[in-house]
Amino acid sequence: MAEGIPELVVDRTSPVPLYFQVAQHLEQLIESGAYPPGTRLDNEIQLADQLGLSRPTMRRAIEYLVDRGLLVRKRGVGTQVVRPKVRRPVELSSLYDDLRAAGKQPRTQILSFEVQEPTEVVAEALGLAAGDTVYALRRLRFTGDEPLSIMSNYVPTGLVRLDARSLEHHGLYAMIRAAGVTLKIATQTIGGRAARAAEARLLDEHAGAPLLTMTRIAYDETGRAVEYGAHLYRASMYTFELTLTTT
Repeated sequence: MAEGIPELVVDRTSPVPLYFQVAQHLEQLIESGAYPPGTRLDNEIQLADQLGLSRPTMRRAIEYLVDRGLLVRKRGVGTQVVRPKVRRPVELSSLYDDLRAAGKQPRTQILSFEVQEPTEVVAEALGLAAGDTVYALRRLRFTGDEPLSIMSNYVPTGLVRLDARSLEHHGLYAMIRAAGVTLKIATQTIGGRAARAAEARLLDEHAGAPLLTMTRIAYDETGRAVEYGAHLYRASMYTFELTLTTT
């Protein structure tokens, strides 16, 4: 059964465009679960008539949400709600804390946890000397029951005491901060590539599916490198969100 858009009165005196008012209201309904994945919306003409709007305004609101990955148009079916992506601001925070703050029910599976000598790449990134060791952790992060990310992280063993059990229930950055380390700044690179077979199995994707990649080096207030991370995210479920300003 197709749905209309309840409890929305557009403000024609507001400087906020009408299409954006409609899009924001629909986004709230989707994010709150009032419109779960699979919900089918009335067609644009019916929705426009319901709200007293022009068809182009209604179409633009729908297109905005399609572009954000919240709605999809299917031939012969109409416009449907799809599983919303996790949108994460690009800032110095952990995925675990971001998911929890967004009410996404994070869960962690430890894939491996070792103390080892770092590779050349990790040693250079963290500024480590010969003989230094790192915690090498590889985790599968879920949102609810859905696998979202494969995270590989490296932390100097002299910085903080880590254990696999604690990492199942707490974010890495929370544990680093609890050890008295103040995270101050990070360098981060975002890219993309196709999923390899083993990665696809862990993430419930098909081999070759698009993945977002992120590498990060985090520093404390003294400029010391305290963590190197290399993460993979399901592009079907995840986006990075940036705020740009002029100077």
